[in-house]
Amino acid sequence: MITEERIRRILGLRGDAVPVLSLYAQVPPGPQGPRELRSRVDSLISKVRPMTTDPSVDRNARLSLRADLERIEEHVAEERNWRPGTLALFSCSRQGVFEEFALPRAVRDRVVVDSTPWVRALVAVLDEYPRLCVVFLERGKATLWELYQDEMHELDTRRGHTRYARHVPAPNEERVRHKAQELSKRHFREVVETLDTIFRTDGFDLLAIGGHRPEIPHFLEQLPKHLGNRVAGTFTVDDHPSEAAHIRRRALQVLAAHAQQEQRRKVTEVVETVAQGGRAALGLPDCLWAGALAAIDTLLIEEGAVASGVVCDQCGWMAVEGTTCPQCGRQLREVPDILDELTQAAIDEGGCITHVTVPTELSKHLVGALLRFAVLPTSEAAPPDE
Repeated sequence: MITEERIRRILGLRGDAVPVLSLYAQVPPGPQGPRELRSRVDSLISKVRPMTTDPSVDRNARLSLRADLERIEEHVAEERNWRPGTLALFSCSRQGVFEEFALPRAVRDRVVVDSTPWVRALVAVLDEYPRLCVVFLERGKATLWELYQDEMHELDTRRGHTRYARHVPAPNEERVRHKAQELSKRHFREVVETLDTIFRTDGFDLLAIGGHRPEIPHFLEQLPKHLGNRVAGTFTVDDHPSEAAHIRRRALQVLAAHAQQEQRRKVTEVVETVAQGGRAALGLPDCLWAGALAAIDTLLIEEGAVASGVVCDQCGWMAVEGTTCPQCGRQLREVPDILDELTQAAIDEGGCITHVTVPTELSKHLVGALLRFAVLPTSEAAPPDE
């Protein structure tokens, strides 16, 4: 499972004098998935293999890369039931590092050889899969589920004391209905107490409420504000079976709709804040400038966007092009994806990352950011002193 802790461990990897090899290869569904994976990996490593015999490459780097390729070939040749999605591998044999991640969705095949690992796809997946608590209400019973990275398992079941009376005589009808309502409220309060505990202790991000239509609004009324603010959406199953597979499918729909709504909201906030001259940046030059100053609080990146650039390993300066760092005078290092460097810089400074997968204004700019403090746009920033 992809966790923030594992990603941070990969982020801390530095190859120093030898490179880190990062490889992403799709695993198609079906019985041909493992064979297709091996074919994709062979195609990717064939792009790297010439470096293992190139005399212009440092000898230690060549040996490390050669060992990386051998290890990867052995790994994918194993008879395993690879999970459909994408296999991500990070290897630096000289450092004794080999890490595997199974991404639950397909991302573009890619191989990157650099002094740091290419992790933006991993970060994107982690952002797309918040921990969702699903509450399913059905005839006096509440079942709590955890849904994370497309996998769902049951957390708890709470049964209320609600009784469904039949053929109640007319004089007692109102009293029985009132009693049933009180029992239902007590049951919902007990469920809310359980929710409050797991949200405080287990790190859930969002909440989805499902079940029969009449019960959902009454349950929502019992939620305190701090839990109500976590509700991503609701779903009903009046005309559908209540099996776990159906609950999972409906909860995933709620999660996807919420994610798209949040992406649009964040992009709108950045665009409007920039227009008002507030603490935000839009476009690659201004966002790189803000990233170099550790000013990024929330970084928005167009899904699939790639842009080459340069970075200073001494002071962290980032730019689209250049040879010498204007801040410290050191030689700038060319990188195949400056957006990945920007992502890592933002994460290192405690920033949040959102990969935007829906059409928005961001498509014209590739990247935008909400900032911790005001930063002059690059066009207005004074050049550093010589």
